[in-house]
Amino acid sequence: MMKLRVKSTIENVDLLTEFVNEQLEGMDCSTRAMTQIDIALDELFSNICNYAYGGKIGHVTVYVEELEDEGAVRITLEDEGIPFDPLSHEDPDISLGLKDRTIGGLGIFMVKRTMDDVSYEYKDGLNMLTVVKAL
Repeated sequence: MMKLRVKSTIENVDLLTEFVNEQLEGMDCSTRAMTQIDIALDELFSNICNYAYGGKIGHVTVYVEELEDEGAVRITLEDEGIPFDPLSHEDPDISLGLKDRTIGGLGIFMVKRTMDDVSYEYKDGLNMLTVVKAL
């Protein structure tokens, strides 16, 4: 398992994505899966930067682990911010027109739709959001 710890600033999204992509390339990840993972990471990391630390800067650690037996990768984003389970909110009603929808939730909805598994845990003062994606 490889890991990287960065400050929770939007500017570090590229650093985080490059790190994860380096790991994925070593796993022979498909271009489609890598693109979907990149979009998911952008959404999840941005949410942490914008909300986890109440306007202050903290840290985010990303863990990347190949699940060889499953032909998949597990990526976990961990932060010490305010406890928050983004998966506990109801999915947005995408059948409504743009003017009729409530703001928020679409990014997490897209992450849940494109990843094979998404889970959240709060333990020992840490938010841990994990995605699993077939390579």
